[in-house]
Amino acid sequence: MGATTKMTRRAFAISTVAASAGGLHLLAKRPAGLKIGTMDTVLKLAGNPEAVPVAKKLGLAAVQVTLGRSKDGKTLPLEDESVQKAWVAASRENRIPLDSTYIDQLHIDCLKNSPIAPEWVRKGIAITKNLHAPILMTVFFGKCQVLERKDLDYVIGQFRELVPEAAKARVIIGFENTSNGEDNRYAVDKVASDYFKVWYDVGNSTFNGYDVPAEIRMLGRDRICQFHFKDRGYLGDGKVDMPAVLNAIADIGFKGYANLETTSPSGNVEADTERNLQYLQRLMA
Repeated sequence: MGATTKMTRRAFAISTVAASAGGLHLLAKRPAGLKIGTMDTVLKLAGNPEAVPVAKKLGLAAVQVTLGRSKDGKTLPLEDESVQKAWVAASRENRIPLDSTYIDQLHIDCLKNSPIAPEWVRKGIAITKNLHAPILMTVFFGKCQVLERKDLDYVIGQFRELVPEAAKARVIIGFENTSNGEDNRYAVDKVASDYFKVWYDVGNSTFNGYDVPAEIRMLGRDRICQFHFKDRGYLGDGKVDMPAVLNAIADIGFKGYANLETTSPSGNVEADTERNLQYLQRLMA
């Protein structure tokens, strides 16, 4: 075997692991600052503190908490102080941080046109602070998408008014959407606050035809607060090129969490979640 074809033991090992994990190519470098958590919805425990011990059992690093949809048009389920205390206690007892929250009420009351939507965000900020979580994820999908520049500019104006409250609470507002990377960069740069960043979903962006690794590199670590990892089926078996995604995350030096937003093809939630986690762990080993 000549010098040009000789492969070191380490390179061979990495190649073997990537291939066995379904990787399309080798990782250029390990995303050492990345930790893998999960949404509570993945475990079928939305808004339920029991998600924390389950996450620990599966080897996950954190949990994203769903704040729930209002039943009375005035309050969110997670405004209940006893529920908040149960989440904080579960986090402390299991030594699993709550890395973020998710305000799904914004699927109903769109921040781009609903007069009551800003109040839901304010409530979300307060709840997130009480849970000792650093990020509140806001969502813009379906009827609430912001694909038109006029809608995006309106939403940017809303966020500019909300950011001072987020900063006071030391809660970052995460902007999850179906917009392209250029529009996301535009939004973050216009709001111009450390407490407003993109929440980048690699599945949504892939399904919308965007160049995900290029967008991650273009946005950079200072504009991204957190990631969602998902595909249609198991990670590694679908359209999302996870090795390329992890390469890009490593390249920008991101330090923080990516939460699974995966499904359960087999119907065994814990087994399927563990399979997705182990796939990522093999790629990053």
